[in-house]
Formats: sequence, C-alpha cells, structure tokens
Amino acid sequence: MRTQVAIIGAGPAGLLLGQLLQRAGIDNVILERRTPDYVLGRIRAGVLEQGTVDVLKLAGVEDRLQRESLLHEGVDLSLEGVRHRISFHELVGRTVTVYGQTEVTRDLMHAREAFGGLSVYEAESVALSGITDRRSRVSYTLHGDAREIECDFIAGCDGYHGVSRRSIPAEVLRTFERSYPFGWLGVLADVPPAWDELIYASSERGFALASMRSPTRVRCYVQCPLEDQVEQWSDERFWEEFKSRIGADIAARMQTGPSIEKSIAPLRSFVAEPMRHGQLFLAGDAAHIVPPTGAKGLNLAVSDVFYLYEGLLDYYRQGDRGSLDAYSTRALRRVWQSVRFSWWMTSLLHQFPGEEEFSSRIRRSELEYLFTSPAAQAVLAENYVGLPL
Repeated sequence: MRTQVAIIGAGPAGLLLGQLLQRAGIDNVILERRTPDYVLGRIRAGVLEQGTVDVLKLAGVEDRLQRESLLHEGVDLSLEGVRHRISFHELVGRTVTVYGQTEVTRDLMHAREAFGGLSVYEAESVALSGITDRRSRVSYTLHGDAREIECDFIAGCDGYHGVSRRSIPAEVLRTFERSYPFGWLGVLADVPPAWDELIYASSERGFALASMRSPTRVRCYVQCPLEDQVEQWSDERFWEEFKSRIGADIAARMQTGPSIEKSIAPLRSFVAEPMRHGQLFLAGDAAHIVPPTGAKGLNLAVSDVFYLYEGLLDYYRQGDRGSLDAYSTRALRRVWQSVRFSWWMTSLLHQFPGEEEFSSRIRRSELEYLFTSPAAQAVLAENYVGLPL
C-alpha cells in the first residue's frame, strides 16, 4: 500500500491529524493495534482549551461539542474546605470547555468514517523502517497476514507504550521524567454535580477534584497512595473520603451513586526529545506525559497535531519543509511550558508523603498568596486556559 502519511495510533491525536489531513486532500492511513470499542472505552480528561476547540472546529467536528459541552469561566480552589474562585473570564478574558475525551474520540471516528478514511484496527507487530530515508515503511500483520505501507512521513501518535518512540535510536533520543509519590483514584458516576465549575481542593487528608462530564454525570478524584488497589475502595469509602476533602457546603448537598468506572492512575511528568527523527514525527503521549492536575494532556496532543498539520500542509501545497524542520523545537517549547504548569499545580495542591513541616507551610503560604493576589491568579488563569498556539 502507498500513502502520503502513515499515522500510528487511533486515539484522539491520530484521529485528529487524519481528519485534518483528509480535509486538506492529503492521503493518510491510520493503524491501531486495539479495537474501536477498546479505544472508546478509555476514560480520560475532559477540559478543553479554547485553542483545542478551535482546532476541532478546523477539523469539522464541532457540532456535537457545541451542543453538549459545558462552558466554564473559572475554577474554584479550596483550602481546608474554604473555596476561592479564580475567574478566567475576568482575569484573562478566556474560558475552557468541558467535553469528555471519549466524546472527542467518538466524533473523530464518525467523521473519519463519513470521509471514507482508511483506519486499520487490530494491526499487530507494527514496525517502522527507513525513517531516515526518502521513503519510509510501516509493516504490520492483520489477522495473520503480513502487510506493508510505503509513505512519505510517519506520525507516531501511539502513546507512551507504542512503537514510534522506541524506533528512534537511543543515541538520538533523550528522556526526562519525574514520578510523584501518589496516584489519583477516579470515579465516574451518573449523578448531577453539586458544583457549577471544577473544584480543586487541598486538605490535610490530601487532594480532591470535583469535575463533571455533563449536567447528569460527574468525574471525581481523590489523592491516594500508589500501592492502593481499586478493590480496596468501595463506592461508599470513596464518597466518604471525597466529602471529607471537598468542603462541608458541597458535601452537604451533593448526591452520590454507584460508580460506572473506577480506576487509579499514577502521576508523572515525562518528556522525550527530539519529537522528530528523519521522516518520523511524535505527537501526544508518545512524546510527553503530564500529571492531570493542570488539564494539559489532551490539549498538548492537539497542539502537537496542529503544528504537524501546518508543516505537512506547507510541504504538500508549497514544497516548503521549513515548518516540518521546525516542528520539534516549536512543539517542545509549548510542551515544557505545560509540563512546568502541571508540575506547579501538582506541587501546590497535594500532600507529599514524609514531607517536612517547612515544605508544608510554604505550600499553604503560596495558596494563601494566590487567593489574595490578582496578579498571581492571572498567571494561573493564563496557563490554565492555554497559552496561544
């Protein structure tokens, strides 16, 4: 098979790139090792920056998003149950949109099907070759049959565990990582939220986040030890712990219900660079992971895809490789800014095991300063709503 761009991974990054290229008349094929149902079953974040919404509009998949999403003009930060509102709209004139990553993926799948784009699911033994040659190749097996795609470029959108990053020679690739000594226990439940906008809560018992996916569905988290297992957390235990951290006023009026999904996610920061080697370009989780505290994971993947799309557009329409050559530098600049913000939010709001009293007092003092300083709030707001693409 011959195509212009081979895309590895049918998550939101790969599907979005495929949709943008399809609309621009650039031929592409997507390979995914899982089934469509498995891809849609992954529960992820749901806070979209305005830049992300703009790129989804460019891809022509904004209809359901505009009908069903929730617009948030700020967030609440809570310290020991006392909430303080950070108004994005008043501070920086921008907002964020709440719309689940699963729904973004579903919209992109439907759009690709309508366009007739080729997506190969259950592709096994994927291997990349010739990535520094003029023509690259992707080999794979499908139901036992060996197949190969020849292409101009390869977009590695296959996540942290995918083959794309591992195809870059060790002497070329550098990685940077920080693991955090706790995880997030998340629960998805079909109950109406008792809050209007997200609440980030810091307490002596640990961090909690009150979020939502719709007017009838909540997504809530509590900080937990890394060694904990989901089986240790009944729904009753989760909601009791969540209420103890989120604040008495919210706890008194919120409804609880059975979880429809429950999982524990470790928190870490990870960056791989460069994000381009020869004709291979990394995007999304294949190149970077951020803790979810800053709501940057999906948004970073979208900015990567947008930069790569612009580079491919320049190449195929004008024969100009300048944007492709600058892709890694351009993407990494935004990646590191988001990694810094996510690290700061995580450090500010969580309890660290074995932490000395000095560090605890500094964190509390920084939160109290943030509550009283419009300048500090504007810095948080500017980063949370998303730096310009």
